[in-house]
Amino acid sequence: MTGAQNDRTVASDVSGIVSVNKPVGPTSFDVIRVVRKGTGVRKVGHAGTLDPAASGVLLVLLGQAVRVSEYLMELPKTYRATVRLGVATDTYDAEGAPTQVTETVDVSRDEVERALAGFVGEIEQTPPAFSAVKVQGQPAYRLARKGAAVALRPRPARIDRIDLLGFEPPDVDIEVECGKGTYIRSLAHDLGQTLGCGGHLASLVRTRAGPFAVESAVSSEELEAAFASGEWRELVLPMDCGLTHLPAITLHIEDEKDLRHGQTVRIDEERLAGVAVENARPYRAYAEDGGLVGIIRYDAAAGVWRPWKVFGSQRVGSE
Repeated sequence: MTGAQNDRTVASDVSGIVSVNKPVGPTSFDVIRVVRKGTGVRKVGHAGTLDPAASGVLLVLLGQAVRVSEYLMELPKTYRATVRLGVATDTYDAEGAPTQVTETVDVSRDEVERALAGFVGEIEQTPPAFSAVKVQGQPAYRLARKGAAVALRPRPARIDRIDLLGFEPPDVDIEVECGKGTYIRSLAHDLGQTLGCGGHLASLVRTRAGPFAVESAVSSEELEAAFASGEWRELVLPMDCGLTHLPAITLHIEDEKDLRHGQTVRIDEERLAGVAVENARPYRAYAEDGGLVGIIRYDAAAGVWRPWKVFGSQRVGSE
């Protein structure tokens, strides 16, 4: 086997997360294609896309890490956004056509703060017509681009915090901490409607996704340099870096073997010391050597732990 062939074989075994600081312009899938080509890893995915006009933390998943995307998407996210009042658009951002124009934005800071407070908590939010939400099996944006009328239903969303960072009419600068499925574009549009003057999202940066902060994310330039030098594996984080919100259990070696073969196990109480056991909740399961075995769930009715996702050996970074 040649050195190049061996390198491709090694790359195909790599699993983990690359936290990328996506710039404004490329789509999230453009970034994924660059990573797939640069690493040679066949299976590459993401844990929540960003619009082309947005920048910030984009979690790119390599190898087996693609299988934990559902848990990474549950991570709370923090955004910094600028909402421009006075103009509403059909896309809810600066890329769209105006649907409402208010010549003079006569809104006070107190009114903005009161309006923002109304969006904090468990809310109902209607996604933009130009979004990836499926309508009759197709992404809504495809229908909207064809001129079709797209009526999306409100859906639950959770906004934990909105801080008003600055207000210089017509611009409102905010920081938002929110849960999965929250559209900041919809928040911008809804803020404009609440204030009666219309509004759209002028800029957006995802500054954090769970433990992944934009300050430590990899820039496009750093990615390209790492691919050119062959040192890109140094940028790959273990996939359980994004799973720390799931409780962890260290398995006895016999239980590890059984779970790897798809069998249920009864975990000794000493192994569960300090762990709050809840029915059907996902838990991280580790081997005694510290390797991530998989995600397991407790079946209270049967009194056993069931394997939910089992992982093979994972090559991470420069190992």
